[in-house]
Amino acid sequence: MATQSLELPDELIALFASPEEAATQAKEALVWELLRHERISQGKAAHLLGVDRWHMLDLMARHQVPSGPADAQEMRRELEEVAILHQKLQPGARTK
Repeated sequence: MATQSLELPDELIALFASPEEAATQAKEALVWELLRHERISQGKAAHLLGVDRWHMLDLMARHQVPSGPADAQEMRRELEEVAILHQKLQPGARTK
């Protein structure tokens, strides 16, 4: 896995117990933001945070990140998308 460095001002790092804690908190904040905006999956977020999927669901509740469709209409849309994808993946299916 490639890594990048991020420079944080000393005054920001001083708010934490150590530079390592500041780095950990920055990484976690980035993962939560990406997950909230659906830029990464729950599985990817769990991997990046080093937790299993069940612990991830608990953390998502604690961080107020939705873990599924917001309402019945959104659920119907997701099911329709899955059905379309399923049809496209069937052997011999024509792609549009």
